[in-house]
Amino acid sequence: MKLIILDRDGVINHDRDDFVKSAEEWQPIDGSLDAIAFLTQAGYTIAVATNQSGLGRKLFTMHTLSEMHAKMHKLVHQAGGEISGIWFCPHLPEHGCTCRKPKPGMVEDILERFQADAEHTYLVGDSLRDLQAMAAAGGKAVLVKTGKGAKTLAEHADKLPEHTLIFDDLLAFSQYLTAPPDTESEHEA
Repeated sequence: MKLIILDRDGVINHDRDDFVKSAEEWQPIDGSLDAIAFLTQAGYTIAVATNQSGLGRKLFTMHTLSEMHAKMHKLVHQAGGEISGIWFCPHLPEHGCTCRKPKPGMVEDILERFQADAEHTYLVGDSLRDLQAMAAAGGKAVLVKTGKGAKTLAEHADKLPEHTLIFDDLLAFSQYLTAPPDTESEHEA
């Protein structure tokens, strides 16, 4: 099983400091839908793992979150890709759950669901907590500079998990992963 786990806000769609609260506010990052299509067509299974504390903060409802995800599925499908599942954590940081990244609960659940080996699975994120969740699960961390990624790199470069790969965006990562094998790790932190 070739599995890639994607964070949502800041990786697939534009992030907002005041949370993405509606399908109208959910806007894809240029190239992200094509990236998912390239990865799907290269035989990768795509899953999404996203902290959605906006639910716990009552900034939007489950119905609204479902509308956002329906829009994402539709646009990804129109681009030629597929997302095989979306996992989300609705909890606030102070709830102490095991699913909210940087805890590995969501990642471990996805790995179990798809019977995938962590060591062969990538998680693409834009925050340190995304990468920490994947490292805790034993997988490969990828930082993109979209969303909060450039800030994460500037502020936490010394805290990135070992062998974190760094790319400008999801499209650049997809091109790296689907390129012939002679292009090696110039992207490693």
